[in-house]
Amino acid sequence: MQPRNLVLPMFLAEGLTEPRPIASMPGVVQHTLDSLCTAAVEAMAADVGGLMLFGVPEQRDATGSGATAEDGILNVGLRALRAELGDDMVLMADTCLDEFTDHGHCGVLDANGSVDNDATLQRYVELAVVQAESGARVVAPSGMMDGQVAAIRVGLDLAGHTDTAILAYSAKYASAFYGPFREAVGSTLKGDRRTYQQDPGNRREALREVDLDLAEGADMVMVKPAMAYLDVLRETADRSPVPVAAYQVSGEYAMISAAAANGWIDRDRTILETVTSIRRAGADVVLTYWATEVAGWVQ
Repeated sequence: MQPRNLVLPMFLAEGLTEPRPIASMPGVVQHTLDSLCTAAVEAMAADVGGLMLFGVPEQRDATGSGATAEDGILNVGLRALRAELGDDMVLMADTCLDEFTDHGHCGVLDANGSVDNDATLQRYVELAVVQAESGARVVAPSGMMDGQVAAIRVGLDLAGHTDTAILAYSAKYASAFYGPFREAVGSTLKGDRRTYQQDPGNRREALREVDLDLAEGADMVMVKPAMAYLDVLRETADRSPVPVAAYQVSGEYAMISAAAANGWIDRDRTILETVTSIRRAGADVVLTYWATEVAGWVQ
């Protein structure tokens, strides 16, 4: 494992004057613009391979309009990071609407309150283009909409962003391990996302989704969560001609942090062992909130 295999997820929140700790993820914060840039410089100094940015807006609406606004918090953050870091850091952006919608779902809702897949694709294309123009080198559609990769690829190419890569959340499960993340982004979700994320017991469907994203032109594919789905990760790596990513998600981070805080496990050894296991299972890229720390250990 090398530092370049690691990506650091970061949260930028609107309206803060100082970083806000996330209670369920000790050591992780919602950043101000200044603290975001400071943490990004530290990650770059540790040779971390990339940064994945999530935005936390003050206002939300039904269509997630803040996601595509020029002054939307995620796009402001991308421009600030690009100005601070130059072109030597790979900036990735969460290409989804859930942080920006008042209902908390990953897409636009129809009259019956269900996610409208096709209407959502149009919003994803708009979002990807704005993110690319704001400095993202990789857009990461995480909403699990059918056809999202193909739609975004066409949209980016037509807008002249032919070199912008797509990291597809291809095997994203409807997992209980996302709980702390909902606090991190101030999620407004009621209910769940089982109609468009994968059933934890279903391996074959996840692999079919991977194949579909590859056929649509994904530059990278992701398995999420990582630790509870190492079998899916291994099978994805075996079939994928493009790099494979895996996300060590908030619940996995929180469990290790809590057990270590109680003295039940060796914190540093456990972190390194789990990240190593994700790499061993086939991940070329590991998204982890410990990316900067682990990069320092393995340099």
